[in-house]
Amino acid sequence: MLIDAHAHLDHYDEPREALASIERRRILTLANSMDPASYVRNLALAEGCPFVLPSFGIHPRRARQHAGHLADFGHLIERSPMLGELGLDFHWVRDKDSYPHQIRVFEFLVCAAAEQDKIVNLHTKGAERRILDTLRAHGAARAIIHWYSGPMDVLAEMISEGYLFTVGVEVLYSEKIQAVARAVPPRQLLSETDNPGGHRWLVGEEAPPDVIAEVVAALARIKGLPPEKMEALIQANFLRLAGDDPGLGGVRALLEKETATKRPR
Repeated sequence: MLIDAHAHLDHYDEPREALASIERRRILTLANSMDPASYVRNLALAEGCPFVLPSFGIHPRRARQHAGHLADFGHLIERSPMLGELGLDFHWVRDKDSYPHQIRVFEFLVCAAAEQDKIVNLHTKGAERRILDTLRAHGAARAIIHWYSGPMDVLAEMISEGYLFTVGVEVLYSEKIQAVARAVPPRQLLSETDNPGGHRWLVGEEAPPDVIAEVVAALARIKGLPPEKMEALIQANFLRLAGDDPGLGGVRALLEKETATKRPR
């Protein structure tokens, strides 16, 4: 089964069409949220679809609006099987007055994730070292690093911590991202689209969910594997990350069923 480990289902112009494509192509899609309202929309869109896993998060661009109300989000954090998108952005976000709000929100959510042993799906742009230090300080070991493009020395340290890394549509165009993909060990790789915004940002047009197959094929070429082997590897990596987490039991069962269906008899 293809896995899109970082997408924004509620951002599509026609999310129901995207959802139909996800179901038709059977793409396990981690639907990250930007704020509480985004999470509610993703929950509604995913209702009845086993291929979409919504998660609660507060994106660093939305941190200022929510930093003073973090205590109100306990029930959303408890409900969410994993947390994302969250993190820090000291690159694209030029308003430095927002940085203390970003840090407050990020540390609150990382602390909650560590206490509840939940996976975090992380935005790290321009703050890679600060994020690594925070994860280590809180003992948050179950991390997905989304679209890493930072310093290679920090990447090496994150790899040594055992974090998983999503590589997305930029791998089709960027030597920097291809270098990141080469550096990440195969057992720590995941695939993503960051749809619909990722492809639109790169080439000016929205791509359908099944562009994830092109990402997997590119990763396969970089690692010298057939595409079907890379697809199976990514699935195994996510299953290992999920472990016996009770909140991810449905997803684990779905992936294990897919593996059993494709296993030679």
